[in-house]
Amino acid sequence: MTKSEDNMTPDTDISMLDNTQNAQQFLEQKQQELEYYDRLRQPLEWARCNLDIADALLSLEQKPEAWSAAKQCFDIFLQQESWQEAVEACNVMYQTDEAGSVNALGQGIWLAVTYPIAAETTVTMLHHVVDDTPKTADGAAVAAATAHYIANLRTSGEKQESLSFLTSHILGQVAKNHSGVENQEAFDMWIARLQLDKPEELLPRMAKIIDVMVENKWWFDRDELRSRLPDN
Repeated sequence: MTKSEDNMTPDTDISMLDNTQNAQQFLEQKQQELEYYDRLRQPLEWARCNLDIADALLSLEQKPEAWSAAKQCFDIFLQQESWQEAVEACNVMYQTDEAGSVNALGQGIWLAVTYPIAAETTVTMLHHVVDDTPKTADGAAVAAATAHYIANLRTSGEKQESLSFLTSHILGQVAKNHSGVENQEAFDMWIARLQLDKPEELLPRMAKIIDVMVENKWWFDRDELRSRLPDN
């Protein structure tokens, strides 16, 4: 099926073509690069290259292949305790919309909240929940508030100002969608009513949402990982 000129301008056609060509070229480059790495002797290098391949496959709408590549990467990143990249692999798997994509998102969010990875990555993962949760459900509020909490906890200075501005804006939009909140006073009351400003209440609620997403099909032993956290 071809797109009519009314629905697609020539500039847009060229842009889409360029993006596809770039993704294909990047994929071929990374597939060649992958041959230089020994998966057993250089597991991280191999997995990082294969994660790039998964990203390219996702851009090319080759979603089953993207899922498979990202899952292979995730298993290695987990073994190597490369938490940032393990979460990035979960993000790719989620975006494939394959069976188990919500499960992958839940796994990634658990790691992203548990370990001090880049705040921006954690916020991205939590905002997937906001986007895919019914507007009137408390789950969107909990995820948005958790993202705002992480943004302030893990950043400082200009980065904190920028990221917390984004998360507070999204939290405000969630409040509007959830309860028709239109002003600061109503927002403050909404936050207090849902106890979104209390981490000791907020984080266990987020954990329950993750449990529902994963459906007890965990790819790792959470208790074992918790036991190795520095605070323990």
